[in-house]
Amino acid sequence: MKQALYSAFFGLFLASTITFADDMPTYKLLMKDGRIYPETLEVPAMTRFRLEVKNEGPGAAEFESLELKKELVLAPGVTRNLVFYPMKPGAYKFFDDFHPETGQGRIVAK
Repeated sequence: MKQALYSAFFGLFLASTITFADDMPTYKLLMKDGRIYPETLEVPAMTRFRLEVKNEGPGAAEFESLELKKELVLAPGVTRNLVFYPMKPGAYKFFDDFHPETGQGRIVAK
């Protein structure tokens, strides 16, 4: 009986977690030819969100933000996600560590 109750509780918890993750706003970022599109990404302040980062190549790219303590290396053709916790209003810089001269961007939380 306890086993069934624990299983049911865990199932409900897992379902609610999956639903919560699916409700999270998702923003897309493209890295291509050493550039980042869009260069400025606006997100709502104090809201958890997902950033879908795609590298169209031709070489490797790295999303890095020292301010946000995030780093993600992508081979050409790879798409990966980063989850950001609620941010205070402000502008947060990020860059492509493989292309620091041309690959600059910022996330603006409003």
